[in-house]
Amino acid sequence: MGHWVVIAEYYSDVYRTEFLCRELETKDEALKALRAAVHTYSPSKHIVEKRRHVYRFTDQETYLVVIKGKLTEWECTLRIAELVSDSTDPAVAQRAEMGDGAAGVTDGPQDRIPPGR
Repeated sequence: MGHWVVIAEYYSDVYRTEFLCRELETKDEALKALRAAVHTYSPSKHIVEKRRHVYRFTDQETYLVVIKGKLTEWECTLRIAELVSDSTDPAVAQRAEMGDGAAGVTDGPQDRIPPGR
């Protein structure tokens, strides 16, 4: 079982990541939610939308959304991501589990619980 999310990434005074959908069980569910979000997501900046352009990256799991408002233009990246420790790819999940300082494990993504927690 995987834990997939749909996120929005944008710059607004500081770089921000916003979770749009959480706890999606499959990549297909996440892609469906992502494709819906590109047409409905709006920033918390209260932009009066006049035009929306959606650009698809070649990986088909990432979109650039450009919203033109009355006075401003706003850009964000929408994408999906999988929690590595719950990955359905056994190699990714195994590397994540070995992340507690195991000898020889220095590459690849890892989830980690800090010592003493």
